Amino acid sequence: MHGMTDQPARWTRATVYPDMWADPDDDRRNNEDSPEGELATLSDFLTNYRMTLRMKCEGLDAEQLARRSVPPSTMSLLGLIRHLAEVERDWRNWISDGDPLPKLYGAKDADFHGAVAGQGVVDAAYADLEREQAATDAALAEHPDLGDRVGKDAIAIRELMVHRIDEYARHCGHADLLRECIDGRVGQ
Repeated sequence: MHGMTDQPARWTRATVYPDMWADPDDDRRNNEDSPEGELATLSDFLTNYRMTLRMKCEGLDAEQLARRSVPPSTMSLLGLIRHLAEVERDWRNWISDGDPLPKLYGAKDADFHGAVAGQGVVDAAYADLEREQAATDAALAEHPDLGDRVGKDAIAIRELMVHRIDEYARHCGHADLLRECIDGRVGQ
């Protein structure tokens, strides 16, 4: 903390590029290789954004993850994890011709409202996210042609992939601000 406010001091672990989250040797994301082909490129971007969200949550306890650090917003890092698990499930519903899978957390915004400080809630949220990501990835893997149209609305696989990247990227921006408000850590 600094001065007479309760705002945390801004800091980063990065030493090579101080505006980054991590030094290049410590960054698990693919920032070097450019994959060949549209599907590989889209998959790489999605993987990197998924990893970015996890990195923004690392080193925080259940209270910090559940903290709604930008009032009056109901957003928290834990809420984002739960929200993205819910969204992954929704995307699977778009792919399917069958009856939709039920919501994971119930009514609208329950993913954020139910993001309460408790290690069990945190562990369940990460497990839900991993399970839902894997299931959506598996469903999409059955359609390697980005032009394929699936589900009741005949949505293109390409559109689903781009929409997923957009959703994670947007929420990684939220995660940047939420994390900085929690403990002052900054970085792209």
